[in-house]
Amino acid sequence: MNASPLFRTALLTALAGLIVLALAAASAADRTVLLREDFATLDAWRPLTFPKIKAHSRYTVETRGRETILRAESSASASGLLLRREFNVYQYPKLRWRWTVGNVYARGDQEGKTGDDYPIRIYVVFRYDPEKASALDRATYGIARALYGEYPPHSTLNYVWASREDTPSLFTSPYTDRARMIALEKGPRFAGQWREESADILRDYRRAFGTDPPAQASLGIMNDSDNTGEASVSWVDFIEVFRDGP
Repeated sequence: MNASPLFRTALLTALAGLIVLALAAASAADRTVLLREDFATLDAWRPLTFPKIKAHSRYTVETRGRETILRAESSASASGLLLRREFNVYQYPKLRWRWTVGNVYARGDQEGKTGDDYPIRIYVVFRYDPEKASALDRATYGIARALYGEYPPHSTLNYVWASREDTPSLFTSPYTDRARMIALEKGPRFAGQWREESADILRDYRRAFGTDPPAQASLGIMNDSDNTGEASVSWVDFIEVFRDGP
């Protein structure tokens, strides 16, 4: 007996689903994951605050069903979370995460300091190494360490959800040329929807700075609105640091 069209359609749909699952499993097997953060707690992170900014953003663990996610909330405020653990970007150069925003900023604008806010960013913080620095950098970073108790980062790569749809995909922070911004999402179109992102740290750093990055780095998360004076809530589902291959 010939199968009905409905049966054949159901069979093909089931087979397609199995193929997708098999490809996903094969892809996962090709990754070596150094760390995965699912935000069951915030024990792996420390607060990151900035001089002269008294209003701090709020980071909490939110439970949705059986899952935990990070909730990041700002209101004319700025502060972040910094991963306590460092990793070697040459050994583990890949990132993957999932995020969403409740809203973007009406006054968000990458071209000036007054609009330099993002409802969510995941950034890679590269450690300053005094042994590899120039004499001028050693003097500058030495002063900063004396003032704030630790060295500032050598440089940062910031993966941002930009407020404006016409934001360039790659640009320099208006505050420092040691920070490069990569806009992976732009505008309000996907606000309220989960978006999965991936990044190649080595490729992106070389494209952004034109040179190789320092080896040791950590991760940061931030929702800031101190410049625009606005407010937003955003969420991060997970973050992975990994490398391809066995």
